[in-house]
Amino acid sequence: MSAIRFRGLTLGYDRHPAVHHLDGTVATGDLLALVGPNGAGKSTLLKGIVGEVGALDGAIETGTKAVAYLPQAAEIDRSFPVSVLDLAAMGLWRPFGAWASLKRHRQRLLDALAAVGLTGFEDRPIGTLSGGQFQRALFARLILQDAQLILLDEPFTGIDERTTADLLALIRGWHAEGRTVIAALHDLHQVRAHFPSTLVLARRPIAWGPTAEVLTPPVLARALALSEAWDEAAAICRHEVGPTAAHDHHGHDHAHSHSHAGHGAAP
Repeated sequence: MSAIRFRGLTLGYDRHPAVHHLDGTVATGDLLALVGPNGAGKSTLLKGIVGEVGALDGAIETGTKAVAYLPQAAEIDRSFPVSVLDLAAMGLWRPFGAWASLKRHRQRLLDALAAVGLTGFEDRPIGTLSGGQFQRALFARLILQDAQLILLDEPFTGIDERTTADLLALIRGWHAEGRTVIAALHDLHQVRAHFPSTLVLARRPIAWGPTAEVLTPPVLARALALSEAWDEAAAICRHEVGPTAAHDHHGHDHAHSHSHAGHGAAP
């Protein structure tokens, strides 16, 4: 079974593609790392999966509506005057609505905070938390969402090693439960140690498969070279896979015919 299927997917902003010609399947229960240079399209792909960025071409098919998404910390307003308990409780909005009774679900909330090491922090304003504590609170919210598909955008950036280790343990637990987890990451040591599958992006898919096979110096060098050669002024092209196009189900480098050769890559 597949959790997500990409079919000739192109995502972008104002018709400028940020991810293009992505084909492949994320299996249910996969633990997948998204790797690539800055500007490679990792965040855009996650936003496309949750519907924040629309497809310019192609499609995304998901096998579940229960999706939990953690954006980059820089995108979250920490000045909003809510407590740690209130922040975690937002994870209950999908099943119970925004006006769910916190008293009714208090024990569940406390259990989620305990799972991330925040017992006793219930009434603390989120603006007083350290970076690591705030990320723990966001993971408590993820726990309460109880989703089968979990998307994480740079979840360990700017946090301490202890918090990183604790949150990695939670992710491994979700994987053991059969949930599908996709995380955009920069730390290749973390990827090699904890993520069995990797998709290397550089606006287009460079390699996708078992981490040990695709996370290699030649692949990473190719991703960097393609990212640096990108032309922001290139026109949008359309995905037209011909009968002789070579590709596999994971979206390794493959041939496409399209209206603008290179689709953004400088000649």
